[in-house]
Amino acid sequence: MGAMPLNDMPWWRWRSNVRSALHMLSDPVFQRETWLAGRPGYGDVTDAVYRLVEDTWLDNWSAEKYVGTIFRDSQEAALVDVAVLRVLRIMHQVGPDAPVAAYLEHHGWAEAVRAARDAHVRMATADGEDPDVPPHSLEVLAIMTQASV
Repeated sequence: MGAMPLNDMPWWRWRSNVRSALHMLSDPVFQRETWLAGRPGYGDVTDAVYRLVEDTWLDNWSAEKYVGTIFRDSQEAALVDVAVLRVLRIMHQVGPDAPVAAYLEHHGWAEAVRAARDAHVRMATADGEDPDVPPHSLEVLAIMTQASV
């Protein structure tokens, strides 16, 4: 997300949060080396899910609602919907206060990671960024989303 904020999107701050969450949820190496290891500055699975759905309400309705404001097109929105549904299903099964290992060891986690990866790659590529750089810390995200448009 180096080029962020993406002020060509009307709700680029929300896009930044969704991208940050998907980025972390889509990277198993990051999850092991950061979340599982308890590395500070990146939150945990629950924090990522919260960023994904807090302002957008993607836990209540389709990302299609935000095409043109947060998401560039219907394909991007559809990929986000799949990722949200898979991640939320696991969160509801293991609980929001479960340890990171409970998520990573869940039988459906690999599928959720793949869905998040598909959405992350699509969004990062559409924003002209490399989807394979490591996720930014929450402090960097906060600085990026406070920048003026």
